[in-house]
Amino acid sequence: MLAIAGGLITLVLGIIGIVVWWCPLLEILMGVIPVILILGGALAAFLGIERIKDKRGVEVYDPIKKEFRREIDTLKQELKDLKDKMPSQP
Repeated sequence: MLAIAGGLITLVLGIIGIVVWWCPLLEILMGVIPVILILGGALAAFLGIERIKDKRGVEVYDPIKKEFRREIDTLKQELKDLKDKMPSQP
Protein backbone atom coordinates (compact mmCIF):
# COMPACT_ATOMS: atom_id res chain seq x y z
CA MET A 1 0.00 0.00 0.00
CA LEU A 2 2.86 2.33 0.83
CA ALA A 3 4.51 1.61 -2.54
CA ILE A 4 1.32 2.56 -4.39
CA ALA A 5 1.03 5.83 -2.49
CA GLY A 6 4.69 6.63 -3.10
CA GLY A 7 4.28 5.81 -6.79
CA LEU A 8 1.26 8.07 -7.14
CA ILE A 9 2.99 10.95 -5.32
CA THR A 10 6.05 10.54 -7.56
CA LEU A 11 3.83 10.47 -10.65
CA VAL A 12 2.07 13.72 -9.66
CA LEU A 13 5.37 15.43 -8.82
CA GLY A 14 6.80 14.31 -12.18
CA ILE A 15 3.86 15.76 -14.09
CA ILE A 16 4.12 19.02 -12.15
CA GLY A 17 7.85 19.12 -12.82
CA ILE A 18 7.37 18.65 -16.58
CA VAL A 19 4.76 21.44 -16.68
CA VAL A 20 6.82 23.86 -14.58
CA TRP A 21 10.21 23.15 -16.18
CA TRP A 22 9.08 22.49 -19.77
CA CYS A 23 11.56 24.94 -21.38
CA PRO A 24 14.62 23.67 -19.48
CA LEU A 25 13.55 20.10 -20.31
CA LEU A 26 13.46 20.98 -24.02
CA GLU A 27 16.91 22.60 -23.75
CA ILE A 28 18.31 19.44 -22.18
CA LEU A 29 16.72 17.34 -24.94
CA MET A 30 18.17 19.67 -27.59
CA GLY A 31 21.62 19.06 -26.11
CA VAL A 32 21.25 15.32 -25.57
CA ILE A 33 19.67 14.27 -28.87
CA PRO A 34 22.68 15.20 -31.07
CA VAL A 35 25.01 13.35 -28.69
CA ILE A 36 22.77 10.27 -28.87
CA LEU A 37 22.72 10.50 -32.69
CA ILE A 38 26.52 10.78 -32.84
CA LEU A 39 27.03 7.81 -30.51
CA GLY A 40 24.40 5.75 -32.33
CA GLY A 41 25.97 6.51 -35.71
CA ALA A 42 29.44 5.64 -34.43
CA LEU A 43 28.14 2.34 -33.03
CA ALA A 44 26.37 1.48 -36.30
CA ALA A 45 29.53 2.25 -38.31
CA PHE A 46 31.67 0.16 -35.96
CA LEU A 47 29.29 -2.80 -36.17
CA GLY A 48 29.17 -2.48 -39.96
CA ILE A 49 32.98 -2.56 -40.16
CA GLU A 50 33.08 -5.60 -37.86
CA ARG A 51 30.55 -7.38 -40.06
CA ILE A 52 32.70 -6.71 -43.14
CA LYS A 53 35.76 -8.06 -41.30
CA ASP A 54 33.83 -11.18 -40.31
CA LYS A 55 32.77 -11.80 -43.91
CA ARG A 56 36.38 -11.43 -45.10
CA GLY A 57 37.48 -13.97 -42.49
CA VAL A 58 34.95 -16.48 -43.78
CA GLU A 59 36.16 -15.98 -47.35
CA VAL A 60 39.74 -16.69 -46.30
CA TYR A 61 38.80 -20.10 -44.89
CA ASP A 62 36.35 -20.93 -47.69
CA PRO A 63 38.91 -22.72 -49.95
CA ILE A 64 39.96 -24.87 -47.02
CA LYS A 65 36.34 -25.87 -46.48
CA LYS A 66 36.01 -26.77 -50.16
CA GLU A 67 39.14 -28.93 -49.93
CA PHE A 68 37.80 -30.77 -46.90
CA ARG A 69 34.40 -31.17 -48.58
CA ARG A 70 36.06 -32.82 -51.61
CA GLU A 71 38.06 -35.13 -49.35
CA ILE A 72 34.94 -36.10 -47.42
CA ASP A 73 33.05 -36.79 -50.63
CA THR A 74 35.94 -38.93 -51.89
CA LEU A 75 36.03 -40.92 -48.66
CA LYS A 76 32.26 -41.41 -48.76
CA GLN A 77 32.51 -42.75 -52.29
CA GLU A 78 35.35 -45.10 -51.31
CA LEU A 79 33.33 -46.36 -48.36
CA LYS A 80 30.32 -46.95 -50.59
CA ASP A 81 32.49 -48.84 -53.10
CA LEU A 82 33.91 -51.02 -50.32
CA LYS A 83 30.43 -51.79 -49.02
CA ASP A 84 29.32 -52.76 -52.51
CA LYS A 85 32.31 -55.14 -52.89
CA MET A 86 31.62 -56.90 -49.59
CA PRO A 87 29.58 -60.08 -49.86
CA SER A 88 26.10 -59.71 -48.51
CA GLN A 89 25.52 -61.42 -45.17
CA PRO A 90 22.60 -63.85 -44.81
